[in-house]
Amino acid sequence: YRDTLGAKVSAPVDLPEHGVTTVFVELPNTKIELLLPLGEDSPVANFVKRNPGGGVHHICYEVDDIIAARDKLVAGGARVLGGGEPKIGAHNKPVLFLHPKDFCGTLVEIEQV
Repeated sequence: YRDTLGAKVSAPVDLPEHGVTTVFVELPNTKIELLLPLGEDSPVANFVKRNPGGGVHHICYEVDDIIAARDKLVAGGARVLGGGEPKIGAHNKPVLFLHPKDFCGTLVEIEQV
């Protein structure tokens, strides 16, 4: 990404509260988050076992108001994973995850900007 596309690549950051190490790859209008599980209890450990060559774990949409976005999505039939309240994510901003079965098998994250 860096050498071929000129992307900015962050240093690895351990996020034990989320069970992952993250590296961010930034290009104009695009951010790619690379995830490495921190142990067997990591929420991405099973994904890596099922997909040893890697793959897309989730996609993230940025929203101005995460509570309003959550409420609109829930009213439309989406299910929020966890307790339904935002947690602080890798960018130190509130995030929520939505059930993949409600989005054609894709895990969706919403992040307040």
